[in-house]
Amino acid sequence: MRFYLFFTVFFLTSSCFLSQVNSQQYSSITTGAEQTELYLSKLKNKKVAIVTNASGIIKNRHLVDTLLKHNIKIVKIFGPEHGFRGTADAGEKVKSGKDAKTHITVISLYGSHKKPTAEDLKGIDIVIYDIQDVGVRFYTYISTMTYVMEACAENNKPLLIFDRPNPNGFYVDGPVMTDTYKSFLGIHKVPIVYGMTCGEYAKMINGEGWLKNNLQCNLDIIPLKNYDRKKFVTGLPVKPSPNLANDTSILLYPTLGLFEGSIMSLGRGTSFPFQYIGNPYIDKTMYPFSFIPKSNAISAHPKYQDTVCYGLNAGTLLKNILQNKQIDLTLLNMFYHHSVNKQGVFFDTNFNYHAGNEELKQQIILSIFPKEIRSSWSKEKEEFLNIRKKYLMYPEF
Repeated sequence: MRFYLFFTVFFLTSSCFLSQVNSQQYSSITTGAEQTELYLSKLKNKKVAIVTNASGIIKNRHLVDTLLKHNIKIVKIFGPEHGFRGTADAGEKVKSGKDAKTHITVISLYGSHKKPTAEDLKGIDIVIYDIQDVGVRFYTYISTMTYVMEACAENNKPLLIFDRPNPNGFYVDGPVMTDTYKSFLGIHKVPIVYGMTCGEYAKMINGEGWLKNNLQCNLDIIPLKNYDRKKFVTGLPVKPSPNLANDTSILLYPTLGLFEGSIMSLGRGTSFPFQYIGNPYIDKTMYPFSFIPKSNAISAHPKYQDTVCYGLNAGTLLKNILQNKQIDLTLLNMFYHHSVNKQGVFFDTNFNYHAGNEELKQQIILSIFPKEIRSSWSKEKEEFLNIRKKYLMYPEF
């Protein structure tokens, strides 16, 4: 077995570096939701259900409030992981109920069920989907959209998608998911980073017959204006989920999200979630950077709460990720070979579901070089790219 050490790159503050890269400000893009002239007439005199969360805004106002102001009859709101208001912790079940502000019924799609039922959709004329995604297979909003499409197809309800930019839409990378590891963390055979907006992805689901029994959803998409897929989109006005707090964490998420299936802390319970990574078992002489996870408003019981963790500020990876347009695999190798807990464990059963296959775990264990790991998924990735290009609505990167 080949064994090698990976040394951390020189420290470069993420905010400074991101200001210098080829990026596009979110404010320069016109979202689907902002283009009310294209869809208000479709909603007039209809009973409307909305699948959204805190990110579903138009300028400084939530979509729900905007539609109510235009006298659109909103009957139900469906909330994904983290809830309609976006405050629930990752993986935390969310209860249904009434929205305190609007008194509209809110049905959780991350509680007792993840797919709208026939009863949920009873009396609904049209469903709207408007959620800011980050373009990563194991980020569960895309699975919620799939189940919503399936429920709409089964119950003959049209679905209107308000498209939003994909901040990680400037590249495609990662192993393609295998059927063995199909779950809410990945329903379709796509790479970890798939380089599509929600609107494009929905078209692909329909076009490839990926809904149950080859159903077709009656789909209408309000597209973006001025979206440049070549650039990393910065300055999202609302956090897409509680622990993706800024541009840096969103850019690092495809790389660090793989560690959800490991003994590593990803900085939950600190001011820099999905930027700090470490655990109490690492040799602090090799990794002197430290942090202490604390219970806070968005992470009530973070991993290794009140315990010193040693590791890295992963903002040092930004340059490589942006320049190479790739998930950074060196970090997996580095931490696996320098960090196991008292039971000699690094990976848990969740890792393969995040990776989408069994091979990546074994490749890390065997110290396979990142270039060779990436070549092992090149054929499946190329096949996906050929599928993907049929459904792109915006210029390719």
